[in-house]
Amino acid sequence: MSQAAVLNLLGRRVRLGLVGGAQGSLIGPVHRTAARLDDCFEIAAGVFSSNATRSLESAAAFGIPRGYADIASMISAEKARPDGIDAVAIMTPNDSHYDYAAAALEAGLDVICDKPLTNDFDSAQALALKAREKGRILSLTHNYSGYPMVREARAAIEAGEIGRLRLVNVRYVQGSLAKYVEAEPDKISSRVKWRLDAAKGGRSHVLGDIGTHAHQLMSFVTGRRITSVLADVGPSLPGRTTHDTAQIILRLDDGTRGQMLVSKVATGAQNVVAIEAYGEEGGVCWSQSDANDLRVMRANRGDEIRTRGLPSLHPLAQRATRLPVGHPEAFFEAFANIYTDFAELVAARIAGSAPDPLASLTPDAWTGVDGLAFIDACLQSTETGTWADVRPVE
Repeated sequence: MSQAAVLNLLGRRVRLGLVGGAQGSLIGPVHRTAARLDDCFEIAAGVFSSNATRSLESAAAFGIPRGYADIASMISAEKARPDGIDAVAIMTPNDSHYDYAAAALEAGLDVICDKPLTNDFDSAQALALKAREKGRILSLTHNYSGYPMVREARAAIEAGEIGRLRLVNVRYVQGSLAKYVEAEPDKISSRVKWRLDAAKGGRSHVLGDIGTHAHQLMSFVTGRRITSVLADVGPSLPGRTTHDTAQIILRLDDGTRGQMLVSKVATGAQNVVAIEAYGEEGGVCWSQSDANDLRVMRANRGDEIRTRGLPSLHPLAQRATRLPVGHPEAFFEAFANIYTDFAELVAARIAGSAPDPLASLTPDAWTGVDGLAFIDACLQSTETGTWADVRPVE
């Protein structure tokens, strides 16, 4: 995968405007690096903070040609330029996603947005419908599905290599809230504080922040949709009201059974992201700690370790690979794969051409809507103590 597809379609790079990611941001540099890695984007403009001064200072510090005080100013000024932006990338607190994405879509811009799409199902669905109405691309940065060997797992299952699915298990655990940080609110960093605020971060911190990643990873790898859940979601530490852990039993639309554990109180865990899927004939196992390998298991046979970069991998994995085998790729490259798929989708739309079908597997608006439906079902199940259906999406 390279800039070739975009340049062939447009004769130039996609012009991108950034929203969020000011100096000191954790995720801002990841977005900027990912957008630039395959040279598909020209980062031409940006609104980096709700504070106008900080936004303009960040634009200058990052060397972005055109900095703006707010998104309305950016959209208006860029629309008037012959070289104005084609798309925006949103990396702001969750409660602002709807307003920023809706404004961009209304102006005819394509959008790539951090997850979750919004904080509630209705607004997420409204955005997905607006993107459809406007004929624009709306992608989500569910970056774990950008790893080549996660894509190899999906392709292997789709090809029938492990037979009909029977069982799937996904984990995303870390220890960032293993201590009662709320006891000293003045010491909580701003990047954590807004996430713990339900008005900004959503009704369930753990599900919105990492549960949606686990949900999308499971759905992407299996190619199946979670249709019902039996969940226990809530705080693990005395005195805490924020949801920090979710344990969930799952049923998928083909009858496959599943389990999910997402937690922020796993002391010492360093972003343990892992998935196992088992079928009639075997299974696949992937972990972010060994991101360049996929374990393929079959009954009464030795395990096979497939390594990123091998020419024998499925096209979906090869598309996501830049370096020859033996040269590891990891988090930034996986994030960049989402951006590069988005770039090809945008370029194809502008050029009036069909994109590579593999690019169309990148997480879209309806992925985000499904993630919010999943959260709602988990919270309903927790409240009632019974199974809850995940409401259907279009």
